[in-house]
Amino acid sequence: MTDLLQILLNGVALGSIYAIVALGFVLIYKATDVFNFAQGEIMMVGAYICYTLIVHLGTGYWLSFFLTLCFCFAFGMAIEFLILRPLLGKPIFSVIMVTVGLAVILQGSVSLIWGDDIFNFPKLFSDKTLRFPGVSLKPTDIWVFAATFLLVIGFYVFFRRSKLGLAMRGTANHQDTALLMGINVKRIFSLSWAIAACIAAVGGICYANVLFLAPDMSHIGLKAFPAAILGGLDSIPGAIVGGIIIGVCETLAGGYLDQLVGGGIKEITSFIILIAILMVKPYGLFGKEKITRV
Repeated sequence: MTDLLQILLNGVALGSIYAIVALGFVLIYKATDVFNFAQGEIMMVGAYICYTLIVHLGTGYWLSFFLTLCFCFAFGMAIEFLILRPLLGKPIFSVIMVTVGLAVILQGSVSLIWGDDIFNFPKLFSDKTLRFPGVSLKPTDIWVFAATFLLVIGFYVFFRRSKLGLAMRGTANHQDTALLMGINVKRIFSLSWAIAACIAAVGGICYANVLFLAPDMSHIGLKAFPAAILGGLDSIPGAIVGGIIIGVCETLAGGYLDQLVGGGIKEITSFIILIAILMVKPYGLFGKEKITRV
């Protein structure tokens, strides 16, 4: 029972990181109706920028975090303006393939600039493990939990109460109607990508704090995509629930099933769940089913 509780706790910690990255998928989809398959690579770039500011430039941790968010905000807007905006009105498949190409470019650029070595990210909190009856918890895990909780509450209120959030929802629902209502759709697209890039940076910094910093950390984006699908691509709370479910299922598979088959089950668990949810409930647990009348 003790091992099970520890595995579940580790799964929630991992799932919280998935949830943060999945929030970026949901945000862009809610505003632009586009899947961004470069979210994991943007996350990786944000983590490397923060690492460089702290280690090589000697900037303080919190100032580096703020500057990284500013960089990613501008980076997201630049991606939308230079790459995505010329594709307005083009088939959605073309836009998706562009994000795949962007992911490959960012992956190669990081390897070219920083190399393929694994780095230990500077820790904000002590590595001292907090021990409770039956389980142990690291301060970084608590930080990840807190960041996830604050992001969920913040964006839920943002989409429900703010004018900009409502404009994003209206744009995602029907772009032509949003234009007729006076919404600047191009501005909404730019802000969506900028905010999603900031969210990705937060996820990257959390991941690097918990584990490590390396070019292959971008694969977290592929793991977070099933989380977004599971929760529902238009649901903020769904991204959190989906991320935690995926994280817990992965750690359970790694803790129990991998021992039976010699390994490998953990790495494919999220995609097994993805296939299953698409077959049974394509719109996810909390997604809204779209009905087209003809």
